[in-house]
Amino acid sequence: MRAVPWRHDLPASLVVLLVALPLCVGVAVASGVPAELGLVTGIVGGLVVGLLPGSSLQVSGPAAGLTVLVAEAVQRFGIGALGPLVLGTGLLQLAMGALRLGRWFRAMSASVVHGMLAGIGLTLVSGQLYALADRRAPGTGPQKLAGLPALLTDAATAAANPSAVALGLGTLLVLVGWKHLPARAARSVPAPLAVVGLAAAVTAAADLPVARVRVAGLLDVVQLPEPATLGALVGTAGLGTVVAFTLIASAETLFSAAAVDRMHHGPRTDYDRELTAQGLGNTVCGLLGALPMTAVIVRSAANVQAGARTKAARFLHGLWLLLFTALLPGALGLVPLTALAAVLVHAGAKLVPVRRIAALCRGHRGEALVLGATAVAIVATDLFEGVLIGVGLAVVKSAWQTSHLQIAVEELVLTSGRPLRRVRLSGNATFLRLPRLLDTLERLPGDRPVELDWSGLRHLDHACTLALTSWADQHRARASAPLAVEPPLPTVV
Repeated sequence: MRAVPWRHDLPASLVVLLVALPLCVGVAVASGVPAELGLVTGIVGGLVVGLLPGSSLQVSGPAAGLTVLVAEAVQRFGIGALGPLVLGTGLLQLAMGALRLGRWFRAMSASVVHGMLAGIGLTLVSGQLYALADRRAPGTGPQKLAGLPALLTDAATAAANPSAVALGLGTLLVLVGWKHLPARAARSVPAPLAVVGLAAAVTAAADLPVARVRVAGLLDVVQLPEPATLGALVGTAGLGTVVAFTLIASAETLFSAAAVDRMHHGPRTDYDRELTAQGLGNTVCGLLGALPMTAVIVRSAANVQAGARTKAARFLHGLWLLLFTALLPGALGLVPLTALAAVLVHAGAKLVPVRRIAALCRGHRGEALVLGATAVAIVATDLFEGVLIGVGLAVVKSAWQTSHLQIAVEELVLTSGRPLRRVRLSGNATFLRLPRLLDTLERLPGDRPVELDWSGLRHLDHACTLALTSWADQHRARASAPLAVEPPLPTVV
């Protein structure tokens, strides 16, 4: 590593620590695992991935984008199976990096990506609203949404824990308004850290009856994969979870890298090396039984905005996380869960790209439809199936748009005085346009000669060739006037 520019990277690493600390804990709690496992992933993201080549300034750790999927995996397979699932994710990412597949993630439809983030955000918000009221969230996305009216009624009538509701809403309001504070010194403190610290202080001072983070040592929660837990990797459910972890973690990492590259003028990201670095990080996390990691845009942006120049800043942030959890583990036990829920509600809401959706509705309604359908599918099913549905819709939309076919029917009179009806085809004739094409041709009367000109076609697929040949034979059989085809129809066997 080059000489460390301590004047820039040291303070930047402390800023990233302050942003990462509450997020590591909050993501772990929302995923249904001990808070320390989120810190383990953050430490590995700093100490391991932070030293590897790929991207110099983006920071890795547990991400809100995988919270829903991790919670489903823990509920289905048990917390002991989390290590093998994350280990499988890391090994698959290493293989993809070795095959230089990192750059292919840049080909993902932007609408699918934003739809994925919107679906994750909606699921995260709907689930964490229950935690904000000190309630247990239902298991599925539709059940969470269906239960919100009753939850709001309970919160308004004090049937839910009033202390938790008041503290959570207060935390959320302070979090939203933090950037509008007049004091610049106050705004320099990361909002998540400030609101969690304030909530912990209020809880301790007033001795509020709210649930708090349960604390154990790092060594107490680290679990090496056991042979009995490897069974989670057998079967379509386990393999599907590994593939989902891999695709979402890799996509979020590489999309984050593209965003971070636009924020600074330093070295650009090597996508294949970054994918390999993430694979190694997730392999280590899997061996430790921790959460899966991705590069996180919130921490990465904080790192860049704080003035970091090299990868030393992200390595140091991992070191500070390790020292904090080793020296001050009891401090986490003061944090109320409702405050962490408020932080995640705020983070989830920011994942919903409201402005982009509005812009797409004005100018690209097809893209807006793909985005909305992806988000709804994720909420209604799960992350993996929702993304697959979104990708399928994006492919269908692209196929439909690229199969433009122009059909022009011209009524002509030849120099001999003989009338002629000419049908000109141009563009791309694919099976997607067959209904319109055949409807036009079958409406042609047989009382005058027809000339079918398809010399302007750039592409003609096999289905259209068969359909046109069949129509031509039928037209000749029933029409009294001749049919001319230019160029001649090929012989179809």
